[in-house]
Amino acid sequence: MSSGFSGCESCSHYVYNEEYECYECLVNLDEDETARFLSGTLESCPYYSNDDEYRIVRRQM
Repeated sequence: MSSGFSGCESCSHYVYNEEYECYECLVNLDEDETARFLSGTLESCPYYSNDDEYRIVRRQM
């Protein structure tokens, strides 16, 4: 993975920064996680959180 995880766009930690006019991840990775992420050896993000605002409503139906 050269530019990150495929599911970042749907993660609740992936937000638009108006000051820099770009999207960014709000999770602070530690040194080891950052190294694995940059090298492409981290297979999936352990902090991924689905940004599905209707999930709770569907569970109640």
